[in-house]
Amino acid sequence: MTIAATEGRADLVQRALLLEWITIACTVLEAAVAIGAGVAAHSITLLAFGLDSVIESLSAGVLIWRLRIELKHGQAFSETAERQASKIGGGLLFALAAYVVLSAAWNLWTRQGQEFSTVGLGLALLAIPIMYFLAKQKIYIAEKIGSRALRADAVESITCGWLSLVVVAGLTVQYLIGAWWIDAVTSLGIVWFLVKEGREAWRAEECCGCH
Repeated sequence: MTIAATEGRADLVQRALLLEWITIACTVLEAAVAIGAGVAAHSITLLAFGLDSVIESLSAGVLIWRLRIELKHGQAFSETAERQASKIGGGLLFALAAYVVLSAAWNLWTRQGQEFSTVGLGLALLAIPIMYFLAKQKIYIAEKIGSRALRADAVESITCGWLSLVVVAGLTVQYLIGAWWIDAVTSLGIVWFLVKEGREAWRAEECCGCH
């Protein structure tokens, strides 16, 4: 590997670190607001959105650990951390998928709809472009440096964006026609995506240096 290539990779890792710190800042705020709004509105969807933000913060923390190892010890020393971070990221995706399924099932079983939340709607609308930007940048860097763990973390951001759309759709329909079941049904649409990406991350195939 040439010096230029090494420096280019280091720059990408630094960019990834910055994205992870931005992710933590955004998701901690999201979690606090969404969980508070969810409790106030008796909304399982908003609570799921808040818990997703907690999981995404944990995933970002794992990636910061993995990326710092590479910056400190080099790419060769990051392979073990990559596999461990990838498995943790996959496990978090499985946990989120399970929570979405259980939340949706409980919502449908109890036939209890959420109350309209202006705060929740505003938060979800704001989260969509932010999560899209973060996910796009993370996927780009993950492909460049061959990191399955970073890709799994990007999926967390994508999931947060999709859940934001679910929240917006659920609250809007709830406000317009009072369809109590809409948030539970629409939330199930992302489960297949979570399971698919979780399985790929859990396999933890060595991607370092594959590009």
